[in-house]
Amino acid sequence: MSNEIRLAFEHPAARADATAPDGPLDRISVRDHIVEVEIGAFQAERGVTQRVCFNVVVEVRPITDPLEDDVDRILSYDKVTEAIAAELAEERLNLLETLAERIAERILWEPQAVRTFVRIEKLDRGPGALGVEIVRSVSDLATKPVGHHPVIKPHPHVVFLTNPAIRSPNLARWLDQLEARAEPVILCVGHPETSAPRTGHRMTQRRVDLLALEQNAWVLAGRDDRCVVVNTRTELDWAMKNGQISVWAPSKIVLDAVDGPSSGPDDPVALAAWFSGHMEASDLLLIGEAPPKTGAPVPVQVQDIAQSGL
Repeated sequence: MSNEIRLAFEHPAARADATAPDGPLDRISVRDHIVEVEIGAFQAERGVTQRVCFNVVVEVRPITDPLEDDVDRILSYDKVTEAIAAELAEERLNLLETLAERIAERILWEPQAVRTFVRIEKLDRGPGALGVEIVRSVSDLATKPVGHHPVIKPHPHVVFLTNPAIRSPNLARWLDQLEARAEPVILCVGHPETSAPRTGHRMTQRRVDLLALEQNAWVLAGRDDRCVVVNTRTELDWAMKNGQISVWAPSKIVLDAVDGPSSGPDDPVALAAWFSGHMEASDLLLIGEAPPKTGAPVPVQVQDIAQSGL
């Protein structure tokens, strides 16, 4: 078998390696991602689902700055699986070719992406896998009209809990009601009951106060397993799309923000208001706390602990 024929049936990772452009590129891959979907042009494929297998390789620009084990600095695998899910959710398609084109285009709009290989195979239409494979690059996007890819951006419901609210016997009931809401939920907390150490230095005190908020986030997580402490934007995006209740650990997002909060972590309510705007939240609910003195970029509701029905 000639090398060209062999490569035609190799995994996209091998094809990417064989056709690598000049200059080093890193690669991420999603292998054997199988989804039940209704797709196909034949009448027998309408009204039924079939297994479709996705293999995707994305060549990305190498990260030149220190990675520092930071998930927000890389192109996450979730972006690939989300591109697949988003295009499958758009409309019913007849052709795998159309689906592959749309997935490739959506992936290539990610800033780090340079080139992508997309292989899609139907697993239930015959004795073997029937499919297509395409390769597309950012240069291909430059020569075609801009496609319509609506960005589905969740607008979370941000809830600030005081320490009495965290200790309240109603906490589980509140979480039940929050889980039933249509929009995703992110919880914010204030400082713990014990005072944080005083450093006598503004910048180091800021770090200590942020860590104190994170300690209290873990206290809340200990009250109910549904509360998951999250500190990166990538994790928050994943949690919002997958129905997870997040408890915001603020240090990383606050310290990384180009346009950071005007108030420090010594004012947790103002910090929660800034975070609500940063996340483009639908609103901010304060349970047992007064509104921020400086206003907020999103609508603010205040509820008493004893009477809160969320």
